[in-house]
Amino acid sequence: MTDPIRERQLDELDTVELCVRILSSARNELYLNMHFLDLALHSLGYEADPAMSAIGTDGFVIRYDPDHLFALYRRGRVYVNRAYLHMVLHCLFCHLDTRGERAADYWNLACDIAMESIIDGLYRKCVHVSPSPFRRDIYLRFQKELPVLTAEGIYRRLQEMELTEAQYRRMADEFRVDSHDLWYEEKTRKQAIPRQSRWKDNREKLQTRMESMSREESRSEDEQELLEQVRAENRERCDYKKFLRKFAVLKEELRIDDDSFDYAYYTYGMEHYGNMPLIEPLESKEIFRVEDFVIVIDTSMSCSGELVRRFLDETYAVLSESESYFRKINIHIIQCDDQVRSDERITSREEMEQYMRRFTIRGKGGTDFRPAFEYVNGLRARGEFTKLRGLLYFTDGKGVYPVKMPPYDTAFIFVRDRYRDESVPAWAMKLILDAEDLERPAAEKTARKSTAF
Repeated sequence: MTDPIRERQLDELDTVELCVRILSSARNELYLNMHFLDLALHSLGYEADPAMSAIGTDGFVIRYDPDHLFALYRRGRVYVNRAYLHMVLHCLFCHLDTRGERAADYWNLACDIAMESIIDGLYRKCVHVSPSPFRRDIYLRFQKELPVLTAEGIYRRLQEMELTEAQYRRMADEFRVDSHDLWYEEKTRKQAIPRQSRWKDNREKLQTRMESMSREESRSEDEQELLEQVRAENRERCDYKKFLRKFAVLKEELRIDDDSFDYAYYTYGMEHYGNMPLIEPLESKEIFRVEDFVIVIDTSMSCSGELVRRFLDETYAVLSESESYFRKINIHIIQCDDQVRSDERITSREEMEQYMRRFTIRGKGGTDFRPAFEYVNGLRARGEFTKLRGLLYFTDGKGVYPVKMPPYDTAFIFVRDRYRDESVPAWAMKLILDAEDLERPAAEKTARKSTAF
């Protein structure tokens, strides 16, 4: 007599074994066509979960409903391959951990569009499916404003588009490949730190592997696009306030230096020598502060006026903090496209506030960085600066750079997803700001300013 429970268990084992073979086959086929993804492809285990209605990952395992996986396989191996690669790319680009305060529905859609755009750009037989006209149209709409289709950039554009429910549903149905439910489980959130560390290591090794391969053999255009996205993701996020400290100078100010004061000696003297302290606090303190400084704004047609205003607002908020600002300052704010359009000299907080209130964009021509540097060099020759430490150039990077290194530190400031930095000279620093850094609520910025000085 057969045992029905035993038969069901054997059937389940056979089903799981078959699913593992399907997923392993997909992983192997992807590896044979894209060797540089070796480590990433082998970083996910497999776990059957009939409670799921689809397939998804928590960054450690791929969890799947066997029936869904079989249906995917019946459509063709290429769809299993695409789903596998789609989930690996989610992990590589930290989509599980970077949602933050973003709306979940739009973030899920943005992540799917970004990853599908990468896969559709990989002209490999193992993953290639001709994009539908609707999908191609969506890519073109985003590419008009985003040099690289990242999830963060697409998310912002989706928010600006103000989609109707029907439009959102149409787009979500087009790009949905996997379930993101596991991203939001409490267990998944608790594993964020080890998962981020694991995939950060995978991503850095992927970049190294792709760059080393490019020196040995010619890299295809689709691989180059993937490499640029990996490089962008690997760039360290930089605290803007800490970055501005690179341009600070050490100066002595008349103020109590609490850091150098030793209360032990002071108390000992007061107790043993008749109220006579052995040490008193210094009446001056050495502090790193920003003094002579230049901010150049690229006002060409390719730069957004709104982003320029936000950048100036954020820079003002940082400089206005008491630890970064001298009582006497000398900041030049220059607007330049293919020639210098204006130069405003700021010497006090009041002048900075007046300038921010009446700020208008001047220019909208082509982009040439050289006139701004020539103009600043002329200011230095006329003695306009005591000790110019640095120049910040806010731009999208699409212009002609000077060849010669100036005698002061220079940094080109870009907004993530809205720049090209291939031609930036080796002597210049680069800083990429997230657009969210420039989009803090006005109330928050006002609160920061009110505490300055």
